[in-house]
Amino acid sequence: VQEKKIFTVQGPYPIIRRELRARGWVERKLPSVGRQLVQHHNPLHYPWLSTEEEEQCDEDPNGIHNLMSYLVRDRLPNFIWTNFLEATDCELLQQDNVVNHYARVDAFTTKEGLCLSLQKLPWIEQADPNTFFPRCYRLGIMDEREAFIEDFRLTAARSLLKLALEEAGDRPVRTRQVPNLAKGAGWHKGHVSYPKCSTARPGSPLYPELVEEALEVCKQHLGVLRHQDIDRRTPSPCRTCIDWDRFLQQYYRVAHEGAGLVLTKQQQKECQNLLQHLAEQLPQLEMEGKLNVWILKPGAESQGRGIICMTRLEEVLQLAWSCTAPSVQVGRWVVQKYVERLLTIFGTKFDIRQWFVVTDWKPLTVWFYQDCYLRFCSRPFSLCHLERARHLCNVSVQKWYKTSPDQDPRVPRDKIWSNKQFQEYLAQLGQADAWPQVLVPGMKAAILSALRSAQDQVRFRKGSFELYGADFLVGEDFQPWLLEINSCPTMSPSSAVTQQLCANVQRDTLCLVLDRKDNSTSSIGAFELIYKE
Repeated sequence: VQEKKIFTVQGPYPIIRRELRARGWVERKLPSVGRQLVQHHNPLHYPWLSTEEEEQCDEDPNGIHNLMSYLVRDRLPNFIWTNFLEATDCELLQQDNVVNHYARVDAFTTKEGLCLSLQKLPWIEQADPNTFFPRCYRLGIMDEREAFIEDFRLTAARSLLKLALEEAGDRPVRTRQVPNLAKGAGWHKGHVSYPKCSTARPGSPLYPELVEEALEVCKQHLGVLRHQDIDRRTPSPCRTCIDWDRFLQQYYRVAHEGAGLVLTKQQQKECQNLLQHLAEQLPQLEMEGKLNVWILKPGAESQGRGIICMTRLEEVLQLAWSCTAPSVQVGRWVVQKYVERLLTIFGTKFDIRQWFVVTDWKPLTVWFYQDCYLRFCSRPFSLCHLERARHLCNVSVQKWYKTSPDQDPRVPRDKIWSNKQFQEYLAQLGQADAWPQVLVPGMKAAILSALRSAQDQVRFRKGSFELYGADFLVGEDFQPWLLEINSCPTMSPSSAVTQQLCANVQRDTLCLVLDRKDNSTSSIGAFELIYKE
């Protein structure tokens, strides 16, 4: 009590409990449903223990930890580790105790919050979120919904130019191996539909005017991007005389149903030049691909719940407002550009879970964990099939799927790799420098930009801290793309790799926030200070 070494743990964190006890801390156990208050005559018999705690008695055969817990039952804890701040009893939160959460972090730990915060980033620092965060819109906000509609149309026009260049010349361009996304294609509420890849068939429609219309739209858009419209009051490219409903329907047939295009040599040259100039203005031109796939997400959900992949504008808007997911409030959807040109490993999509800790918000102090892990999907990557097993890397999603027969046998059975295994793979590709020179610096920069964009929204407590898990995709050029940041990342291991890494990051977090206070030279494990204002 005098040393202020009383702690409370809420949630499944045996590593935290064990490490604190080893440091001489005593746990104050919290009452739970069905637990009886202490009325006993034998201090080594504890009828108030939950099932989980009874199982822990194997680690406490003499009952000394439970006895000590009983003796401090009326004391306030000095250290609290909990699943969520909201789960902590307010009476336990005192000015001088340490808690592993901050309040109001939803400004960057929800999809909706991160979308809004990063929109404000250019006003806070000289950084462009489009260089590390796939463009994102909140569909419940009218201005953002209109901006998304314009973005979808412009992306369709650019995609058409890319499709047209697949095969150049005076003969029709035939799209190859692209999905036939009929109405309702994608995934939703556990029901899977399988779009069919199709190629142009003899006699399929030709749209000679489409390329010319797409060229005109993209030229106008380039002028806007170059600010050539300031004095001429050029209308938005999406408000020209083009019939967008007709244009999009014909684009769908070309991109998804194998319809043909006519492209002259002059148009071929114009397409090449125009896309080259657009690439100088649009950081996401390459990663966005040519099929105009967007991913629709509930703004405040996690673990892949409610996520839907779509390629048709009218269906995105209809679904966002029909609110078919019961847990999603009307208008709380965000829509984000899907990274179509991504790096795969053995033909399989993966993402990276990267940990970091914030130990202060004023001044902002950020520690980057130098170990991380990769999460694989259960089926080979394909834009022809948009079911969850191929496109959502979350462990909570993939655990429901068995590895498909057509999966490369080199993909790990438990669908997890360590970053060291990934580095070995990159070295085999002759890209060993991609990890230290592109991926790690890119992840650090994206995390810092996200934190700075939301800094004014967070309610911080001096002496507290929080461990976060950021999720990244990797582009074909090895550039990391931030998808989301999770408060309270799971510490429940799903593989031998995560069993080791999750234990390590918990131990090192305690070294960082506790041991370092008493001894500034003590080890902080794999943590690295990457920013302090």
